Amino acid sequence: MIKILLLAGGFSAESEVSKRSGSNVEKALVAAGYEVDNCDPKTISESELINKINSSEVVFPVLHGEWGEDGTLQTILEYQNAKFVGSDSKSSKLCINKQLMREIAVQNNIKIAEGTVFSKREYLESKIINTNHVVKPVVGGSSIDTFIVNNNYKSQKQDILNAFDKFKKMIVEELIVGIEITVGILGNKPLPVIEIIPPSNENFDYENKYNGETQEICPPINVSKETQIKAQELTLKIHKLFGCRDMSRTDFIVKPDQELVLLDVNTIPGLTKQSLLPNAAYSAGYDMPNLVDALVKMALNR
Repeated sequence: MIKILLLAGGFSAESEVSKRSGSNVEKALVAAGYEVDNCDPKTISESELINKINSSEVVFPVLHGEWGEDGTLQTILEYQNAKFVGSDSKSSKLCINKQLMREIAVQNNIKIAEGTVFSKREYLESKIINTNHVVKPVVGGSSIDTFIVNNNYKSQKQDILNAFDKFKKMIVEELIVGIEITVGILGNKPLPVIEIIPPSNENFDYENKYNGETQEICPPINVSKETQIKAQELTLKIHKLFGCRDMSRTDFIVKPDQELVLLDVNTIPGLTKQSLLPNAAYSAGYDMPNLVDALVKMALNR
């Protein structure tokens, strides 16, 4: 029986989501016939972690955010010559940094919202605070510390300023109005497009991602088939351009004129029961055990 080291939890603000992903993946791996050691690296020493890595045949990281998704863990795994699921350290470092991702997108003529990295003082002195805009960490995920400012600046001002105190610098970008979609990649194949419809008059924020109240429509009902195909093609281009492997998930806004605007690229997307990538994979014929089995085999065959 093949032994899998499953890493979940970790050190980031997304640790609770990671644990939920880990629980879901563990059940699926066991159902697929693997022996699983589900470990939170936050609870053990680095030497213990390395021993676990070296005594496993494949490492399956589901550590979202910093340390697990920013290339730190991947660098350790590469140094140990371990076989592991997901993108390598270089791709991970690129995709988690929204400013680097933005620069690569612009260089390759991929439409992305206009944005700038601001300090708190620069933000308060800018004209953008009088417009609809988005404030988010340069490095982060799961919509944590992300603020969609849409005629509600005063009610969010203190939370936004607290986030600037926490991160020192934040990305501030124009708010693009349209339909949010996401496209997953499994191997080198795009999965079906999912349309994301938050509760009425709300945003797809951290709470609405995991409370079960957001509609995830597959196939989309408000996006043309032609645009869905373009989104799949563009997602595969981004997956390859950014050096992702095994899986990724890319989020877009579809503007009223059907133009696609890149929001984010995820190298370790959520794998909870509510998460988008497993739902897209299910629509493509992969239940959760099939999905994790396919990912493990990709790692084994490298």
